[in-house]
Amino acid sequence: MTETYVDPSPLNFQSFKDLPRDTPIHMLNLLLYRDVAEYPHGHDHAGKGWSGRRAYEEYGKTSGPIFRKAGGRIVWRGRFETMVTGPEVRAWHDGFIAQYPNAGAFFAMIKDPEYQKAVVNRTAALVDSRLIRFAPGEAGEGFG
Repeated sequence: MTETYVDPSPLNFQSFKDLPRDTPIHMLNLLLYRDVAEYPHGHDHAGKGWSGRRAYEEYGKTSGPIFRKAGGRIVWRGRFETMVTGPEVRAWHDGFIAQYPNAGAFFAMIKDPEYQKAVVNRTAALVDSRLIRFAPGEAGEGFG
């Protein structure tokens, strides 16, 4: 069985927190949805039979205003087609890059009480994910 990740490990999150907080960041998100979302017992959406994709849509709807208030925006979005380099056993459903003005804005977003309510939809939706921080670079015609 392939290891799966939905939430950051304490070590990985500490590495994120140790990086500069006052520079723009890009966050690459790779998403693999559950067939059926897994909400905690007693949650408003538990038992609705939503797909993981539907639960993630709910996450986007409920977290979007907080994301935008933090200065975030999506700078690239795509639908997975095939793995060219990497393990053949891993296929992603969707991917996107979220841009934040700085890591402080990301922290403000995840600490927002409304975001903390919304993120349960993300957890219910995903069987696996990657969230990778990059420093934005210059786009251009070459690889270097």
